[in-house]
Amino acid sequence: MQLVDAEGEKAEIARIPRQEASMRRMDHPSELFEIGQEINAEEIGRWREGQLHLSARACEIPALRSFLLAFERGQVVAGTVSEVHNFGVFVHVDGEPDGLCTGFIRVPDLTWGWISHPSEAVEIGQRITAEVIIAETRTGQVTLSLKALQDDPLIRFADQVGRILTGTITKIVPFGVFVQLAPDVVGFLHLSELADEPVETPANLVDEGELITVEVTEVDLQRHRVRLSAAGGASRT
Repeated sequence: MQLVDAEGEKAEIARIPRQEASMRRMDHPSELFEIGQEINAEEIGRWREGQLHLSARACEIPALRSFLLAFERGQVVAGTVSEVHNFGVFVHVDGEPDGLCTGFIRVPDLTWGWISHPSEAVEIGQRITAEVIIAETRTGQVTLSLKALQDDPLIRFADQVGRILTGTITKIVPFGVFVQLAPDVVGFLHLSELADEPVETPANLVDEGELITVEVTEVDLQRHRVRLSAAGGASRT
């Protein structure tokens, strides 16, 4: 691609990678472009001895580009859930161009609580309010977070370090068990805390749904995790 500066003079040769040509499927770039055609493209970086790389797809739909460029990180937006999948949730953001779906929420950004599927947090047609994480013109999407507008339950739970609590085993993994101690608060108890003798799997010792008494040994707000230890042999009830 031959670049032209503000005065209309030829500047340098740039490249548009195939995946940056269009949001539409194509077999060959000639289906979209022809030699001599003028197009708008977004600079995405320089590779291989300084060669400039561009994205045409970032400018393919002007109305979409303008819509996405208006967002700022941390901005609060409203929208309607359009699709719910095991990998995340698509959202029709208010004001988006007709015929497009621009919002997406990753599973970890849905809630502070433990869920096995996004359908436990939202449903199709539900109106939501979320915080903008990032808007990307190249993907035509704005990544959102519901969790960012919710209070972190671990902040209220942080003073429980050293306490003996009883919770429900919610999940068993090869190296330990997860225990729900309060609403949206799940801690991890390592396999070594469950028995004095080596065992192959925690499933030989406990069952999901079983109550267990443990000690809270650490509440890590930065990593958002709760570490547990056995309380009197990790007594089960």
